Amino acid sequence: MLPVLLGLTAAIGEVFGGLIIVRQHWERRYLQYFIALGAGFLLGVVFLEMIPESLHLAGEKALYFVLIGYLLVHMAEHTLSSHFHFGEEVHGSEVAGGFRSFSVLAGLLIHAFFDGIAITSGFIVSTSLGLVLFAAIFLHKIPEGFTVASVMVVGGQGPRVALLSAALLGASTVAGILAMMLFAVHVGVGLPIAAGVCFYVAASDLIPEINQQPGIRLALVVFVGVGLLVWLHYLLLG
Repeated sequence: MLPVLLGLTAAIGEVFGGLIIVRQHWERRYLQYFIALGAGFLLGVVFLEMIPESLHLAGEKALYFVLIGYLLVHMAEHTLSSHFHFGEEVHGSEVAGGFRSFSVLAGLLIHAFFDGIAITSGFIVSTSLGLVLFAAIFLHKIPEGFTVASVMVVGGQGPRVALLSAALLGASTVAGILAMMLFAVHVGVGLPIAAGVCFYVAASDLIPEINQQPGIRLALVVFVGVGLLVWLHYLLLG
């Protein structure tokens, strides 16, 4: 039940991100630090944990599944939701009507689902890997909820729809957890696909947002995220 409980925790993070938009009680610039820390931590998880474990489980063919995972999210984001700013305030010129809002939601639902697959795949391999993956994924859950809620509000939807959209992302993560639990025998496929998804989120969604910000502070926070993962790697996994 631990993966399910952590999935529910991640879902709460999504809803909290949505509340930031609806209630506006948090300075949005602080979300950039979540994004930067999460990007570094997630990159470390992909290269130091997920890909090595995937190669151990499935051999060299695991790399094909990593590529499939990356391309799956790339296709979803650039066909369903085109381009949007992940984790930042979304402006009216970036969202054209309700259909555009729901297409963004569809793209985010896909990668939220694979977040859940990644968490459970980690726990199938070892508890420590599952915990590390959860920590990496949780760091971008609040910005993710913030993003989908802001897209909905700008697209003309009300606060209830904005919060419901954030909750749906959380539910999609839990659904991914449950799906991987049912098909645990296929962890040799699920883990590398999830690695490709996580790599896309870190390198193609989060890092570009950091690069748009002036100064080096956020860039240094990325290194902090990687360093934190390296420390946890040797502390928990040896």
